Amino acid sequence: MAHSKVKIWVHAIWGTKHRDAFITHDAEPKVHELIRKELIESGCYVEVVNGMSDHVHALFLLNPDLSIRAVMKQVKGAASHAINQLKIIPHQFAWGVGFAAFSVGESQVPTIRNYILNQKEHHQKRSFQQEYRALIH
Repeated sequence: MAHSKVKIWVHAIWGTKHRDAFITHDAEPKVHELIRKELIESGCYVEVVNGMSDHVHALFLLNPDLSIRAVMKQVKGAASHAINQLKIIPHQFAWGVGFAAFSVGESQVPTIRNYILNQKEHHQKRSFQQEYRALIH
């Protein structure tokens, strides 16, 4: 085959260090935009970024030339550096160690997009820990 086609949708989730609720309502759009920018600079198409004060969800197409680990390291590192440099959050900001990443079938993209977009409503019913346990089982 002369040409290859790779289309891997990823639903990634990661939290703030110690799950501290540092991402305020005012900071949220800026933080999400920094994450979107870093994903795009990594060659990933971004469908949606959203989250809560202590964690973020992103749905994107993985750049086939990079590993998920490389993309997440770049996104988390560059975003936290920019958050601190731009003083988006009034104190030292850091992401927690690690992340979760799940492959998403093409037919599930609209469902996951809506799930991510509706994080505020969703977390009125389930905590982050409850959500995470349900995702990994």
